[in-house]
Amino acid sequence: MRTYSPMIAGLLLLLFAAFGCTKSEHFITDASYRARVEADFKTKREAFADSSLFAIFQTEMTTPEREAMEFLYAYMPIGDVADYDGAFYLRNVRAAFTARREMPWGQQIPEDIFRHFVLPIRVNNENLDESRTVFFEELKDRVRGLSLREAVLEVNHWCHEKVIYTPSDARTSSPLASVCTAYGRCGEESTFTVAALRAVGIPARQVYTPRWAHTDDNHAWVEAWVDGRWYFFGACEPEPALNLAWFNAPAYRGMLMHTKVFGYYDGPEDVMERTACYTEINVIDNYAPTGHTTITVKGTDGKPVADALVEFQLYNYAEFFTVARKQTDADGKASLTAGKGDMLVWVSKDGRYGFHKVTFGKDDAVTIALDHTPGDTATVEMDIVPPVEGAIPPEREVTDAEKAENTRRMLAEDSIRNAYVATFYTDTLSAALAKVLGMSNADELRKIMPKTRGNHQEVEHFLREADQTNRLPDALRLLNSISEKDLRDTPADVLLDHLNNTPQIPESLIDRPDATLFAKYVVNPRVWNEYLTPYKQFFAERIDTSLATAARRNPQALVEWVKIHIALRNDLNPQYISIMPTGVWRARMADTYSRNIFFVAVARSLGIPARIELMTGKVQYYNHGWQDVNFEADHQTNAPQGMLTASYSPTPSLDNPKYYSHFTIARLRDDAQMRTLDFESQGGVGDTWQDLLRAPSSLRLDCGNYVLVTGTRMASGKVLARLTFFSIHEGQTTNVPLVMRADTTDISVIGSIDPEAKFDNETGSKVSILSTTGRGYFIIGILGARQEPTNHALRDIARLKADFEGWNRGIVLLFKDKASLDGFDRKEFGPLPSTITWGTDADGSVTRMIAEAMKLRNTNDLPIFIIADTFGRVVFVSQGYTIGLGEQMMQVVRKL
Repeated sequence: MRTYSPMIAGLLLLLFAAFGCTKSEHFITDASYRARVEADFKTKREAFADSSLFAIFQTEMTTPEREAMEFLYAYMPIGDVADYDGAFYLRNVRAAFTARREMPWGQQIPEDIFRHFVLPIRVNNENLDESRTVFFEELKDRVRGLSLREAVLEVNHWCHEKVIYTPSDARTSSPLASVCTAYGRCGEESTFTVAALRAVGIPARQVYTPRWAHTDDNHAWVEAWVDGRWYFFGACEPEPALNLAWFNAPAYRGMLMHTKVFGYYDGPEDVMERTACYTEINVIDNYAPTGHTTITVKGTDGKPVADALVEFQLYNYAEFFTVARKQTDADGKASLTAGKGDMLVWVSKDGRYGFHKVTFGKDDAVTIALDHTPGDTATVEMDIVPPVEGAIPPEREVTDAEKAENTRRMLAEDSIRNAYVATFYTDTLSAALAKVLGMSNADELRKIMPKTRGNHQEVEHFLREADQTNRLPDALRLLNSISEKDLRDTPADVLLDHLNNTPQIPESLIDRPDATLFAKYVVNPRVWNEYLTPYKQFFAERIDTSLATAARRNPQALVEWVKIHIALRNDLNPQYISIMPTGVWRARMADTYSRNIFFVAVARSLGIPARIELMTGKVQYYNHGWQDVNFEADHQTNAPQGMLTASYSPTPSLDNPKYYSHFTIARLRDDAQMRTLDFESQGGVGDTWQDLLRAPSSLRLDCGNYVLVTGTRMASGKVLARLTFFSIHEGQTTNVPLVMRADTTDISVIGSIDPEAKFDNETGSKVSILSTTGRGYFIIGILGARQEPTNHALRDIARLKADFEGWNRGIVLLFKDKASLDGFDRKEFGPLPSTITWGTDADGSVTRMIAEAMKLRNTNDLPIFIIADTFGRVVFVSQGYTIGLGEQMMQVVRKL
């Protein structure tokens, strides 16, 4: 259980007891809702065998505090009960009440809005921390004299001072870890910003589009409640007004925006799902024109099917990704409101399935029959069309003076953050540490230590402790086995637990010592995508000796123990937030994924190599080879396997399709639901058709039924999709055609610009486009400084550096002003094509010319890219957020 210093905890409790809410009135004034919470709290408490997990309720509290605590405990997931001590939650309750009392807007916030959007600590699936109290102390004086609207904008400026956007892996860092690191992906930025707003009593929620419709990727941002309504903005991306962000245009093309509201929420929004922990609401109507579609599911007998699963799926990253799940009612119906574009609707029940393309805004009612079973073979082609372009208006027009002041502030905030980042480890500091540790070669530390960022003191402490016990080589191997994000937020005590408490592999399980097996699957604290915690000493002290002996002799004994002693309760952790292995031990229940992580963690604590296999998600232990684990089966057997190859005819525009860009493979399970196999977690190495599927290469897959999904995304966002259903048989090789559908329309001229138009080069001289690029085709890009869509575009271009240099044509990339160009850090994106010329469009003439020629309505929706020729004839245009931009441009280039 996560605990904190007893002295600090005691002082904080005394502080909040003295200055917290002392009134005896109810926190929940609605008697019927209060009764619901009390009943749900009682049910939650009865689900846990260990009553000590609720010991905090023996503490003296005011009536509002007790009701707030019961509200939190009634709806928090399993791990939040088992992983964190009750005093942590009581401190947060009292801090929330303090903010409500001290902030000038505190009494303006309606009770239900405060309850659901200020009080909860959890934002998404991050590990919890003390950020509420830390952020309140830093922010309270900064916002105290402001209006609620002004405070929201000011908090976002503070957030930008601390954190900026940088891509990272799927695990969500805590708010304090993001501050420590000084960057995060959009899900982490928005989690951090929501936490900061709530810390000063401002209602806030994280909004997700689980997948874009017009391009690959997803996005998360923030909505804040101001004077009776919700406004959106980009987290850590301050603007002078609300409802203003780089994604105003992409969000207009969105098909689903949702947020998970803590607890049982009965607000005005459309409810997508209610669970024991949260209410998921659909807020797409705040962003885009919508349509409403009702799906009716029927059986082969033509009768409506109740309780069928209806999955609404968007094409994204070459898979059909489920963005919403519904169950049919007694009449076989389920419905959804979404943006006016296409989705694939997949329905299933009792091992049968059916599917249909649905166009929201056009198809008001669609009937789908359960007329397929896994094993049916077919090839289906469909065109998936996203919503049309448009843009959401901001709450008000922003003046040029406001834009200039905002830019000035952001540059100042950059300098504050950069001064902090300058304290991180460098190559020089790494070499100095290597010398202190007696290492003759500093290269390994030069690779590791700069990645630790603000966590460098913890990692340095870990290395020094390891050196004292002559375990430095083992410590380095451990650091090399975990992720970059782990290096940035894992405390030294966690690393030391795994270094010092990992037993050797029992000789009965291996033919000979295997250092790689030991390092990757025994010492390694990382199992799946969970936050790293100490657990090996914990289990060593608590696991019964007879169980440990039996499991080391035959790991199946541990499988049987888990089947008996760990109850499966997905309903109490519907978001599948990873429960700490020690928390599963205390709670004696878990969701499926946390149970799997728990099994692997306990196995490794006993010296048994174990893993969750990355591609399929199967749990396995090692006993003279990898053995599959099936917690539902009476007898354990490894699944029979066959081989898969694919034939593909390379084209000039695409010679080697890539997984998650052009194709994916999904397992069609016996329950008729699809699960995409994951190759991304293998580091992007060997994830192309040639590496995986071109004979003699082949994929070894479990026998069963699969779907090959391919898609060609056009510049408009439309996708030419194809689904091929096939089966894998034991000991046989199955070959399927990998077909990338093509648009048979030739490249056409879609507009015209003046190639002699001038811009300012890096020296400040006025030069023409044509004098810079020379004769032939060229690319012009208008960039947005410090904007996520521009960053994505530049990373896409950097990935195809060799292709663009091989084309050997000019690329002109322009910022709007010299300050943006000077503040641009090219090193952040890796090596970019040498054919790029950088400059500015200070008077906006090039931007206006392109916008007028291509009929672009909003020149602030950046980046804008065109491909044109000597005569100014434009053959390609892209505006705004587009994943895979570099590849789209190269596809056009190869056809020129």
